[in-house]
This record gives sequence, structure tokens and C-alpha cells, in this order.
Amino acid sequence: MKTLYLVALLPLEPVFSETWALKQEVHRLTGSRNAVRLPPHITLVPPLRADDDFEARCTASLAAFAATQPSFRVGLSNFAWFGNRTLFVHVSEPASAKQFHAALMEWCRTQLPDVKPESRPFTPHLTLATRDLPPAQVPELRQLFAARTYEATFEVRTFTLFRHNGQQWESRATFELAGG
Repeated sequence: MKTLYLVALLPLEPVFSETWALKQEVHRLTGSRNAVRLPPHITLVPPLRADDDFEARCTASLAAFAATQPSFRVGLSNFAWFGNRTLFVHVSEPASAKQFHAALMEWCRTQLPDVKPESRPFTPHLTLATRDLPPAQVPELRQLFAARTYEATFEVRTFTLFRHNGQQWESRATFELAGG
């Protein structure tokens, strides 16, 4: 049986707690469980199914990759939507996150071929809720978040490998960047 994995950047405090509170608020307002199934994060490698031996190979490979990468800053600014299904915090200056993602994808191309290139362009964002938002509540949620502002920056010093255990996502390994 194949297991589900993903790789993500998690913000440092206080941004982690601030964005976690936003996710919990969306959950309380809409009942969206997807809002609180994962901590606040920016997805680098979307969920992928892999064989049992993937985790050990992935962990070793991502640790080697992390050792080659400097830390960098991410800015967050306000809220946006992908259609009517995904509410997120906008990454205001995505160049450094895009550069890191491109380096990771190039590394995976040669060192970890289980990670396939994405068909869509990488758009860094911090999801607050997705997929299970009740359609009837989306207009009110859009209005609520359009009237709010949020600004934050954080230093990226690590990234994390998650595995889905059938019920929830579990952090399996955190990789410290060379500049972290």
C-alpha cells in the first residue's frame, strides 16, 4: 500500500500562532475540517503517494539538499482566493520561495525521482481553508477576509516532511537549512 507524503515550509513564531488562529477561526465559522488538519504551511511538494521505502530515501535526500540551501525570508500580506474553494494568506514577495522551490525540484529531478514535476506553476501561499468550505458560506467568508488586513514576515530556517497516517498528517522529519 502506498502512503501519502508532502513537503512544506512552516512559519516561525509568532507567525505560526497567528496563522493557526486564522485557520481555527475559519474552522469555527464554516466547519471546514481541512482548515485544521495541517499546521500553517506553504506547500513545496503537494501530496504524493509513495512506497514504504520512500520515507527513508526521502529523508536522507532532503537532509542533503537542506545542507546546500541558505535561509531566506518570506513576507505575507493579506488574503486571496483560488476560485471559491481555497482561502489563503498571500505571499507578498514570492521570489525567494520560488527560487527555493525551483532548487528543490531540480534536486528531486536527479536525487529523488519519486517526486514528479508539477503541471502547474508554483504559487507560494499559506492555505487557511480548502475543498470542504460550504459553498453557501463562501460569500460571507470572502467579505469578512476582504475587509481584513494581515502583514507578517518570517525567516525560513527549516522545512518539513509530513506523512498521512490515514487520519491526519504527521511531521516525520524537519530539515535545517545551511543558513538556519
